[in-house]
Amino acid sequence: MTAKRVIIVGAGIAGLAAALRLQRIGWTPIVVERAPARREGGYAVVFSGLGHAAAERMGVLPAISKHGLAAFDLAYVTADGRPRFTVPADTVRRLLGDRGLTVLRGDIEAALYEAVAGTVEIRLGTTVTAVAQDEGGVDVTLADGTTERADLLVGADGLHSTVRELVFGQESRFRVDLNHVVAAFTLDRLPAGARQRAFTTVTAVGRTFTIADLGAGRAAAFFTYSTADPDAELAKGPRKALEQAYPGLRWAAPELIAAMREEAVYFDSVSQIVADRWSEGRVVLLGDSAWCVTLFAGYGTSLAVGGADLLGTELERHPDDLPAALRAWEAGLRTEVTERQLKGRSNTGVHAPRNRLELILRDLPLRLATVPPVTRWLGHHLDFHTR
Repeated sequence: MTAKRVIIVGAGIAGLAAALRLQRIGWTPIVVERAPARREGGYAVVFSGLGHAAAERMGVLPAISKHGLAAFDLAYVTADGRPRFTVPADTVRRLLGDRGLTVLRGDIEAALYEAVAGTVEIRLGTTVTAVAQDEGGVDVTLADGTTERADLLVGADGLHSTVRELVFGQESRFRVDLNHVVAAFTLDRLPAGARQRAFTTVTAVGRTFTIADLGAGRAAAFFTYSTADPDAELAKGPRKALEQAYPGLRWAAPELIAAMREEAVYFDSVSQIVADRWSEGRVVLLGDSAWCVTLFAGYGTSLAVGGADLLGTELERHPDDLPAALRAWEAGLRTEVTERQLKGRSNTGVHAPRNRLELILRDLPLRLATVPPVTRWLGHHLDFHTR
């Protein structure tokens, strides 16, 4: 019997996880990626729950875990770098639980890439330009001029998915902006005044800035701020946008913004994708292409890996009935995704408080985090180690 073929658009976490999982059940994946080279870095995530369990089943958890950050403090400081309060490392560890890893998105992607490299065809520097499907398969035309036929097309090409636009409609039909912008980039060194083995954060009304010591000589900066017009902010470019969004911040940020390489910055709106279906015939959307819960929900990476794992499970369970497999797959994820999206919408005040009251209400449980009942409440409220 000829192996079934799947074309996966997007060589990020969702796409590589799908390639690994579908290869394991006997499919032949081809991964295409718009970027000319693999991306690195990105922002730090808590990898837990559904994704953690899926990575363990797929055998890549050890490779991801070795990049997990060691114990670290959460240090909160003023705009000029003076200490406000600290959540100590042992409390952070209890908040994360035994099955919660803090790791860079790029490190998860690297672990998945290493798991498929040499056995899965990965084409960089191209993407899909046209899709046509019939009862027997799906024809995918690529920007490099080639056409491939497969049994399934997986759109794992992120928030601004080309596959979704070609098959399901324009992005504006599905995109829900949370009126925030995020920027993240890695640093050559830890800036002066940033705590070692800590995430050091400045928060003011409407904006937050964090410097993370990632260990092994690595560091990263993360910015999140509110805006009534995310697209207008993105049009400015990261340097100009951040300079205007963070006036009066005297500690570290001005130097980092001035020195950053704009082409190496992850800079985008904080937006969700809300769609009433994630498949159309032989085309299925996965990860941020399908749902994008946002970093405010804190679970997108876990859903990407867990969703890829479940897709493989349902395709294996329904080998001769693709529509049934895709229906079962979506049914298995829909409730979780809906809950996470709702959480993302309600969490804007945690990441960029809208007023001083929200800032006080965010800080209060963090200041009391060492008290066991508060630690337990925060662990469940943040949902790092459940499900």
